[in-house]
Amino acid sequence: MQKFFLAALLACALAGCQQPTRTVSDSATAHAWDAFVTEYLEARMASEPSWAVNLGRHEFDGKLPDFSRAGLYRSIAWRRSTVERARAFPDASLTAAQRFERDNLVADIEGDLFWLTDAETPWTNPAFYADAIDPTVYIALAYAPLEQRLRAYTAWARAVPTALAQARANLRTPMPRTYAQLGRNIFGSLGGFLDQDVPAIFAPVQDARLRAEFDAANAGAAKAFKDMDAWLQSQEATATDAYAIGAEKFLRMLSATERVDVPLARLKEMGERDLERNLAALRETCSRLAPGQAVKTCVEQVKAHKPAEGPVAAAGKQLHELRAFIVARHVVTIPSEEVAEAKEAPPYRRWNAAYIDVPGPYEKNLVSTYRIAPPDPTWSAAEQAAYVPGRADLLFYSAHEVWPGHFLQHLHSDRVPSKIGRLFRSYAFSEGWAHYAEEMMWEMGLGDGDPEIHVAQITNALWRDVRYLSAIGLHTGGMTVAESEAMFRDQAFLDPGNARQQAARGTFDPGYGNYTLGKLMIRRLRDDWTATRGGRTSWQPFHDMLLSYGSPPLPLVRRAMLPGDTSPPI
Repeated sequence: MQKFFLAALLACALAGCQQPTRTVSDSATAHAWDAFVTEYLEARMASEPSWAVNLGRHEFDGKLPDFSRAGLYRSIAWRRSTVERARAFPDASLTAAQRFERDNLVADIEGDLFWLTDAETPWTNPAFYADAIDPTVYIALAYAPLEQRLRAYTAWARAVPTALAQARANLRTPMPRTYAQLGRNIFGSLGGFLDQDVPAIFAPVQDARLRAEFDAANAGAAKAFKDMDAWLQSQEATATDAYAIGAEKFLRMLSATERVDVPLARLKEMGERDLERNLAALRETCSRLAPGQAVKTCVEQVKAHKPAEGPVAAAGKQLHELRAFIVARHVVTIPSEEVAEAKEAPPYRRWNAAYIDVPGPYEKNLVSTYRIAPPDPTWSAAEQAAYVPGRADLLFYSAHEVWPGHFLQHLHSDRVPSKIGRLFRSYAFSEGWAHYAEEMMWEMGLGDGDPEIHVAQITNALWRDVRYLSAIGLHTGGMTVAESEAMFRDQAFLDPGNARQQAARGTFDPGYGNYTLGKLMIRRLRDDWTATRGGRTSWQPFHDMLLSYGSPPLPLVRRAMLPGDTSPPI
């Protein structure tokens, strides 16, 4: 920890941070700020126990939030009052680090308020409830003996029917078709998972009373999920295509959640420019890899090179190779010996191809899990085969999720002095860093110039470019889901299954353009910061300093790393 404290001091010095002289009264205010942060976090954990449990605070095990209308309104009012209290701390009475922490906290709360009030997600989107009712922590994370986790799971299962009843009462109908389908994917899959898989997980527990309590609670929760699934299925008959939040809310989303205030025309222009940059690179690379062949044929050739041992086993091998590359090429500091394991995604978490489960910052000695989703068994055999990533594509999934993407960022975030910096994540920073890492690793020599590897890197970038443009199109430009799906197939060269998933995701996740948005902001910051520090030779110091902030909105980081800079972040 001392090493990282000294590194943070050095980073502050390089960035031009200054510590103002404070009076005794100011010092008292600074201490009051620290107490305020602690108070806020404890109150938030009490009101959002699922979040607390996933952070590793297991005194909240088995509890679910109050999703009633009154409970949601109380949460909104509390957040608004917290922002007012945070803004009342005078700049001069806080250290530079505390001012940064305050701005990060306010940004996080105002982002929450956008989703709760402007977007009205508790009343419109079943996905709002997904993280809170996810039982993964109890069944897949060995944070305690199995018997203790069984008790926690049983309490969670008893709470599920009430939580789902509240969610159902909140959700307005008719709802967008893709929202109903997403809800069915989440809740329906959970119902089957509880019935078919969970009993075997807890089978080693022999206590007859605990087993009986578990059986009753698990059956009740499974029925509640199946009832929710049936209700959502009944909504499909009257479902709509009214998913667009509109240009005004879309820009407000970026401002509230990411502190990005850029005109819509410029946002679209930047996405189109990056798409064309990557398409040009793909055409050039394919002209060498598959001379005389169409670009689509070239991409299909790369995607057809499947890992013989299967994607999960292949990903496990790639993680060792990627970590060794980072060390050998001095890409970024790896602050610990922790590693991640590759495993298959559970049935209720297969609406995206890959993700990582990282233990919360309060957990100890637990392994992170890099999850890879198998294809949907209801698809045709050809679509299922196409969905399995090629070996080169999988390499960039692994770079994105683990080395040096999300997992490495988690290792750095866990060492940030600020509590707020350790616990909260900007969507554009976290996904932007992971996506930026893919191209950066290629630029630093990953693949040794192999054009097949480069095609995979570029097509992964095109996938995110189309997400970016689909988010804008679906929510501000009248784009249909079918048009988005075609764009994923034609310009990102995605297989039909992935193209369907990605187009649908854009309707219920209007922020999924943040992958490219964050990448573009990081690339610009890298170019500006390294311009006077040796250019490419200073990429590792840049990466280390960037990650030393945790994952706050990138404009806050830009302001800290480039004092006095007033240019737009993108």
